Amino acid sequence: MPTLFKLIGAAGLLLISAGIVTKKRSQQDWLYIVGGVCLEAYSIYLGDWIFIVLQVIFTVAAVYDLCKKTQ
Repeated sequence: MPTLFKLIGAAGLLLISAGIVTKKRSQQDWLYIVGGVCLEAYSIYLGDWIFIVLQVIFTVAAVYDLCKKTQ
């Protein structure tokens, strides 16, 4: 089970990194959202409250940005 959460965390890291280098803003938002959710799961597994709160803020900001653009 720990290996699964490490893979989920690594996937989140890769998705957010891909979002940084992509040029398409809407695709960037989706990569941030999915990557943020993956890292949120990993941070919950770790039990690190600072990381948990950071990921919630990051993911909510990415969702807000995506919603703002689709209006």
